[in-house]
Parts: sequence; C-alpha cells; structure tokens
Amino acid sequence: MLEIKFHGRGGQGVVIASQMLGMAFFRKDMYPQCYSLFGGERRGAPVVSFLRVGEDKILLKCEIKNPNELIVFEPNLLDPQEVRSIMPLGSRILVNSRIRPDSLSELTGYQVALVDAQSIADNLDLGHVINTAILGAYCRFTGHIPIDGLVETVRDMAPQRKEINVEAARQGYEKVTIINGDNS
Repeated sequence: MLEIKFHGRGGQGVVIASQMLGMAFFRKDMYPQCYSLFGGERRGAPVVSFLRVGEDKILLKCEIKNPNELIVFEPNLLDPQEVRSIMPLGSRILVNSRIRPDSLSELTGYQVALVDAQSIADNLDLGHVINTAILGAYCRFTGHIPIDGLVETVRDMAPQRKEINVEAARQGYEKVTIINGDNS
C-alpha cells in the first residue's frame, strides 16, 4: 500500500491535489482513500492532506503516520527532523521550490525532486494555486501515473480554467528536477 502526505498552505490547492491524484489512481483500477486536516479555513493556514492507495480495497481507517511519499507545496514547511522521524529511508519527497532549500542537505538517503510550481502557476496566471503543476512533477518523479492519465483527471476535476491547469501539469512534468532518485 502506498501512503502519501501532502503539506502546504490554504489557497495552494492541497486538498484538491490529493483528490485529483486519488482519482488518477482510481482510473488505474486502484483503490484510493483520501482525507485532509486543517484548522480554520483561511488562505495561508497550514493544510495537510493524505492519500492511501492500494491494489485491494482499503479497510484501514486511521491517520497515516509513516508516509512513503511527501509532497511539499511550501518549502518552509519542510522539516528534516520530522521527515526522518516519520518516513523510512528511500522514501520520495517532492518539493515546490525555486532554489534548492538548505534543508535538503539533511535528507540524504531519500529520493528528492524539486519543481518550481509557483513560477509555472505565475506564468499561467493561476495565482497561488500550484496543485496541477506539482502533480505533473509527481507523475514524472514517481512514474506511478502516466501524464496522460493525470491530464484526463485534471480536465474532469479542475473547477475552472481546465486547459490552463492541464498546461500547468504538463509543464510540471517537464520541469521537475530529480536530485536523487531512480527516475531521470
């Protein structure tokens, strides 16, 4: 079973990102289970979302404490100590960042990739909503979902500006930088 944690801020599209990725896995005949945790709904507040995916129906109904993958929408929320305490070595970490954060040097033993999802969103006039760009990067980094499968899901689920969100996903896929990992 694959367990993914999404960590970002309100307004970045964290919750819908986990739902879109869950649907993309569902379309691959897998079973997703998705839920989110956040305080007061306000832009900029920390948001955490979780996605559990399996080849069989998921009966487990508890919090994900040790994710296999981490998607970080806001680089200043990346805490290397927390990562080391909850994630096994070899786990994948995808970070939205323009530059390589200093905190990455503390994450040896993990598969790490960077994508400047915010610049992609800015260039496409999506504002702070970086979810589709980061999901495109996720597809290339992990290889779990083909980009065409994500594009189909984005077209169906993006609440507005569907083709611009599709373009953001494609650009995220093309512009991800894999620092260390199996895919290049």
